[in-house]
Amino acid sequence: MDIFDRLKTAAAADWSSYVEHDFVRRMGDGSLPEAAFRTYLIQDYLFLIQFARAYALATYKSRNLADMRAAKAGLSAILDVEMDLHIRLCERWGLSPADLEAAPEHRATVAYTRFVLDCGQAGDLLDLHVALAPCVVGYAEIGGRLAAGLGPALATHPYRDWIGEYAGDAYQEVARNARRHLDALAARAMTEARFSELAGLFSQASRLEADFWQMGLEAKAPAAS
Repeated sequence: MDIFDRLKTAAAADWSSYVEHDFVRRMGDGSLPEAAFRTYLIQDYLFLIQFARAYALATYKSRNLADMRAAKAGLSAILDVEMDLHIRLCERWGLSPADLEAAPEHRATVAYTRFVLDCGQAGDLLDLHVALAPCVVGYAEIGGRLAAGLGPALATHPYRDWIGEYAGDAYQEVARNARRHLDALAARAMTEARFSELAGLFSQASRLEADFWQMGLEAKAPAAS
């Protein structure tokens, strides 16, 4: 059992509230309203901007080249892959990258991203990556599970682009690398006495992920410009 599995086990209820949220279930069965997905996607674009800052902070916090390269890979996955997916999908609604960047941040977006940045500012590299892990690895787990459940039906699914992106080999490798790096950090910096604190960070990040899905279900998407 790697450190990620240990954290997930310790935060089982919060993890379940995140990866089995009604937003995820309805995206999987295709019943998620487009307005909910649109609201989520716009906010997730803003979310990714702040997560890019978190990976930049991880570079600054790194004390060796291996950690710097891991942070660079995370930053590249956001700026060169994930954000492009959001731009492509939002173009369907007539939204440009400038429109996305100018959208106001929802409270759920602010709460989650600033929590992660605060973990990095106040703590060390392990704290920061534990706070990042539910998002990075969780999306791979969700995408993979939804794709496996849909099978060939994914080809005509309304949310096939999102599911396919996070179920795809490239993103699955991002998640595997994140887990390996988290293990390496834990081997250097974690004591058993510290584990409960890290599990608390992981639990809080998982709860904030669930709140982010809930924001998508409840908020109204802004009109296209």
